[in-house]
Amino acid sequence: MARGLGVANRVHSPTFTLVNEYGGGRLRLFHLDLYRLETREQLLSAGIEEFVRPDGISVIEWAERLSLLGMTVPQLKIVRIEIVNEMERKITYGDFGT
Repeated sequence: MARGLGVANRVHSPTFTLVNEYGGGRLRLFHLDLYRLETREQLLSAGIEEFVRPDGISVIEWAERLSLLGMTVPQLKIVRIEIVNEMERKITYGDFGT
């Protein structure tokens, strides 16, 4: 759940739909998965730019693909989740591109 935003729904990865949108909280939450979009043309035709906007929070899997659009998002942060073993994950957080 995205409790900090006041979103009560369980948040699921949008692998097959590209974007899941959640409302009803302080801000709208957009969860994007760019894995299947490999070219600039695919990103543009999917309308990805409209989901990276100031009236909500966007969580983006495979966010490095935004570079295909030449996008710069000043408040973009990156969270990496690495599998260490079956029971442990390593989480790192920082500015995009670092």
